[in-house]
Amino acid sequence: MGSDDRERTGLRERKKRETRIALSWAAIQLTVERGWDNVRVEDIAAAAGVSPRTFNNYFSSKGEAIAARHVERAHAIAAELRAQPADKPLWDAITDAALSQFALGLDPQGDTSDERAAGLRVMLGEPALQAEFAKAYMAAEAEFAEVIAERTGTDVTTDLYPGLVAGAIGAAISAVTRQRMHTPDAPMEELIREAFGRLAAGLAAP
Repeated sequence: MGSDDRERTGLRERKKRETRIALSWAAIQLTVERGWDNVRVEDIAAAAGVSPRTFNNYFSSKGEAIAARHVERAHAIAAELRAQPADKPLWDAITDAALSQFALGLDPQGDTSDERAAGLRVMLGEPALQAEFAKAYMAAEAEFAEVIAERTGTDVTTDLYPGLVAGAIGAAISAVTRQRMHTPDAPMEELIREAFGRLAAGLAAP
């Protein structure tokens, strides 16, 4: 493949990722504003500037679109963790990787108002979303475990450590998310550092 072909492929992939993110944010924002039952696929597609057919090319349901934000963030954290210096202490690397993505806030505009936080609490309590979030958490933990195994020289299939740390990362992110929704003015960086600092105190690298 020539350089021009690689560039075109890269542009297409970036465009696909941008569309996927736009649809996911639109689904979240509309559900927070209107409530789960008052949002249609057509509404999400229109808010993202695409057709309903395009939505269906990316997601099978509005629930999957909402949960995709968690998956996207997990991919980004895992990629950042892989890029951390190999000699950096494990939990420092994990904390910095999480801060690089998770500290961006609750939405693209960084809106952490009480009203939006209340809307997010209602949305995340929607029973129809629980299965989608469960799948997203499982996918995120599997990716975290692979990266942890790489950094620690352990085996994701035969050693407990990668899975334990991956589960702890997922639990920390969930706890920070819940805390931020109840206290939207709490500094995100402080919450993340506290969460991973507490874990680091009890889950030392092998």
